[in-house]
Amino acid sequence: MKRIFLFLFCCITVIAATAFAGEIKEIELSDGSVITGEIIALNNGVYTIKTAAMGNLAIEDSKVRAIRPRGSSAAAGSSRQSSEITNLQQQMMTDQEMLDMLQVLSNDPDFKKIMEDPEIMKAVNSNDVAALMNNPKFIQLMQKPSVKSIQRKLEK
Repeated sequence: MKRIFLFLFCCITVIAATAFAGEIKEIELSDGSVITGEIIALNNGVYTIKTAAMGNLAIEDSKVRAIRPRGSSAAAGSSRQSSEITNLQQQMMTDQEMLDMLQVLSNDPDFKKIMEDPEIMKAVNSNDVAALMNNPKFIQLMQKPSVKSIQRKLEK
C-alpha cells in the first residue's frame, strides 16, 4: 500500500514540477550541483530552465536528481524512501507514454482540486508521505481509474 502512495506522490511531484511555470525551484542534479530557476518546459525528456545568472539551460531529465521549492531542504524521510521516490520519478520522466498519461491526469478536475489543496501541496513539497497516506482526499484520488492505469503502467 505504501508503494501506491509513493507512486501517486511521485505523480503529483512530476506534474507539479512541470505545471507551475513561474515558480522558482531548486533543481538538484545527479552530480550534486543545484540550479535555481523557473522550469519553463519539459519536452522529449529535456527540461528548459530559465535562470537569472545563466539564461535558459537545457538539462536532460536523467541528470535531474530532485526538484523542490526554492529554499527548501533536501527530501525528508529515510534515504531508502527518498531513493524510491527518485527512482519512480525518473522512471516516469523518461517514459513518453507515462508523461502523456500524467498530462491527461493533470487535466482531471479532481486532480486539479488536489493540486490546489494547501495541505496536500505542503505534504508534497516537504516529501511528507505519511501526511498524504492519512489524507482522505488523497486516498480517494488513488481510486480513480486514470490513477490506477498509470499505476499499472509503472508496475510493468
